[in-house]
Amino acid sequence: MLGLYENFPKNIHKAAHFTVLVSNKRFQQTLIRTLHKINGITFNLEEIADPSVPQCKVIFDWGIADTNNFNYLDEEETNKVLKTIWKKPCRIMDFFCAVRYYKIQNEKKNPLKFDYYMLRFTSNKDLLEIQVFHERGLQYTTPEDIINLIANKINQTSPRKMLKPFEFS
Repeated sequence: MLGLYENFPKNIHKAAHFTVLVSNKRFQQTLIRTLHKINGITFNLEEIADPSVPQCKVIFDWGIADTNNFNYLDEEETNKVLKTIWKKPCRIMDFFCAVRYYKIQNEKKNPLKFDYYMLRFTSNKDLLEIQVFHERGLQYTTPEDIINLIANKINQTSPRKMLKPFEFS
């Protein structure tokens, strides 16, 4: 089933709760567009997290669950998901995120170990829970950094905030 990963881990590393200030359909469409937009974009580590590695670049690769797999959110997959949401928003949406790190030395990109995360977005009326599981890596970015990045990018898409933080646990 599109959006749902059947083997999502039970033991998560971070959960955050938000109030959603728009319809679930609009929120989910914005979420998909936002993740697609930041796919493959290079950020400075300082923009995302407290930098533990100086002169480090970060690239996020996002995929959406489809039963037992994750599909990269390219243009085709993004359009497929948006059509599904248009018909009926999902209650649960699972994503895989590979966070790639590169240390810049003498204008050359040297790859560092990557982080791998799984995220679950669960909608219930105007409430949203984001669960984050860190699969492996050195956590140059924390689960909270990933949540904050997504919430901030979503809220930047509109003059009116879409997500209001409720609590982290």
